Amino acid sequence: MNSDNNFYITTPIYYVNDAPHIGHAYTSIASDVLARFMRLDGKNVKFLTGTDEHGQKIAKSAEAKGKNPQEFCDEISLKFRELGQLLDLTNDDFIRTTEQRHKKAAIAVWERLKERGHIYQSKYKGWYSVRDEAFYAESEITDDKKAPTGAPVEWVEEESYFFDLSKWQDKLLEFYEANADFIFPRSRRNEVISFVKSGLIDLSISRTSFKWGIEVPGDERHVMYVWLDALTNYISAIGFPDEKSEDYINFWPANIHMVGKDIIRFHAVYWPAFLMATGLPLPKKIVAHGWWTKEGEKISKSVGNVIVPSQLVEEFGLDYVRYFLLREVIFGSDGDYSRINLINRVNSELANKIGNLLQRSLSMISKNCEGKIPKVSSDIYHHNVLLQKAEKILVQVKIALSLPEFSSALGLIVELAEEANLYIDNQAPWALRKTDFSKMEEVLYVLAETSRYIAILLQAFVPSSAAKMLDQLGVKESHRSFAYLNKDSRLLSGTEIPEPKGIFPRFEEK
Repeated sequence: MNSDNNFYITTPIYYVNDAPHIGHAYTSIASDVLARFMRLDGKNVKFLTGTDEHGQKIAKSAEAKGKNPQEFCDEISLKFRELGQLLDLTNDDFIRTTEQRHKKAAIAVWERLKERGHIYQSKYKGWYSVRDEAFYAESEITDDKKAPTGAPVEWVEEESYFFDLSKWQDKLLEFYEANADFIFPRSRRNEVISFVKSGLIDLSISRTSFKWGIEVPGDERHVMYVWLDALTNYISAIGFPDEKSEDYINFWPANIHMVGKDIIRFHAVYWPAFLMATGLPLPKKIVAHGWWTKEGEKISKSVGNVIVPSQLVEEFGLDYVRYFLLREVIFGSDGDYSRINLINRVNSELANKIGNLLQRSLSMISKNCEGKIPKVSSDIYHHNVLLQKAEKILVQVKIALSLPEFSSALGLIVELAEEANLYIDNQAPWALRKTDFSKMEEVLYVLAETSRYIAILLQAFVPSSAAKMLDQLGVKESHRSFAYLNKDSRLLSGTEIPEPKGIFPRFEEK
């Protein structure tokens, strides 16, 4: 059973029918921030990502490219690994549904569902979308035969195995009721509850019209429905079906499944029902983020306005991209990518507020204090309001990220930088240099120490830049976790600092 010191976070496994886009980058960065944050907080973290490689859509995409499905999957899966490197993700594992360890787990889930009497054979008649790999009720289909997602649907009639989803309706509703925080944000929770209340019908969980999937145990004519196969990845990566494996014991149930809002139904309805039926614990939280538009327009290949993560990183630098995506919108809501907003956001907050604070403070220390952290009295924290505020910030940021609400967590850090900049202006250390040298030293010390809090907290969000900030403050690498965010671990007077250099350059249009 997952203890409080273990933290397991997953991205959805990405469908390999196409190259990675901004939506994939967004989910991955958000998950990475939480993984890094929890490690800094002393937790034992498992962070999983990977690729979903079965299903009719993949078989069709491979055929269109003149490749066999496995070869096609290998190629695209590699692009998702490369995305991870590009975004500096700290995932501990990368699962592929074509791996043996995964197939073994998916088969074990199927067999357990069958043994417990939750699978039966019948005939499927209904609407199916190849693009979404999803079944839809008649009431959800538009007049022009489209799913709610806009994907075309086709009428399918074939022999199929079914999972008795309808039996889990009341149990799911009871579970949502007892676990108010299971689905975030609240708007998605309401949507899921309303969907379940409207009536669940049994779910077709096998297909016979194509072969690219995991064979149903004992019936080679059928392959498993791609979502039953895919959702199992969260346990196949931690050793299931061996429930005595160290990873399974430490990390299941998962703390957070991070998903896009378009796949909330699979994660908040089907997955909990499969787990209940298999007798396994349910994950603690499903977090669904919104979609991005570009300059107010829906992103689509046909319009030609796709945001390619590598181009964004190449132009603005990784830390600026990570910062903007998580700061710009309230997590869970839709967001609009606008080039000018990105530039304004990083210039006003990272360059003008945080970067400027560090540069001004350290330049004055370098110039007036022989390049060493200034001398101050040992009770500096008792009478300095800014340091007292800094000491409280970790708890506030933890509360924001427990939701998770990335934008407000970053807002708290920016607010501390704003207060520190006001403190410089009010105290005017450049004037104190002539009138009260020891007071000037105190002011500069307070600014450097506040910057230390900001830099340690920023490590989860902008890892490379935050490391440079801590280098400039002379903070040892072994003293950068949250265990050091307190007055007992404050900067030592007399510590030599390197010559200050700007860390967050303003982005100027070329």
